[in-house]
Amino acid sequence: MPRFQAVLFDFFGTLTRCVQRGSAHRATAELLGCPPETLTAVLDRTYYQRASGRLGNAEATLRWVCEQAGVHPSDGAVRSAVASRHRAVRADTRLRDEAVPVLAALRQRGVRTGLISDCTHELPAFLPQLAVAPLLDVRVFSVQVGRCKPDPALYLAACRRLDLAPADCLYVGDGGSQELTGAERAGMTAVRLAAPDLTDHMVFNADRSWHGPLLASLAGVLDLVDPVAAPLAVG
Repeated sequence: MPRFQAVLFDFFGTLTRCVQRGSAHRATAELLGCPPETLTAVLDRTYYQRASGRLGNAEATLRWVCEQAGVHPSDGAVRSAVASRHRAVRADTRLRDEAVPVLAALRQRGVRTGLISDCTHELPAFLPQLAVAPLLDVRVFSVQVGRCKPDPALYLAACRRLDLAPADCLYVGDGGSQELTGAERAGMTAVRLAAPDLTDHMVFNADRSWHGPLLASLAGVLDLVDPVAAPLAVG
């Protein structure tokens, strides 16, 4: 019998490799008539306001960002910039090689899977196109829930959708947004993914006070869930 009935994963930096804003974001800034460094600074300092979803849809949120940056693009430019930003965030997203095999192995062992992500409007839009999508039983996005980690509302929303108690769930994340502390406070067991590439990962509000167990790779999740099962084959 597996130790946990479900494993819930963070997305950026956990199911994906490290994330940095790539060159495609410059096109968004150009469409808005905004210096790229100004746009980046506003995006960084307003991340949680945007990820909470409280600023409206993607277009309304980007208009608000423009106000913070002191630029006033046309309606057409904003619409084009929304599409450009979607492409840029998607381009920054590279799944880990182990992501699909680990999710598939968990489901084969009767363990349910889920995603809990702080994110803006782009991830819910493009996640269905990714190879992990059919392997996730639940998806909880901050931009839709109206709260960001470590708020217990996100973790408990996943539990309700799975019809499980928090104690039945393992949470795996890189430690951004104090997510590991939040998961434990919600009643879950938490483990930090400390993959080597994450030294360059773009992270907000890192969980620096958390000193729990670490995993060097996603494959280690399988040993935590079901230590006697066959090892994972990747490749």
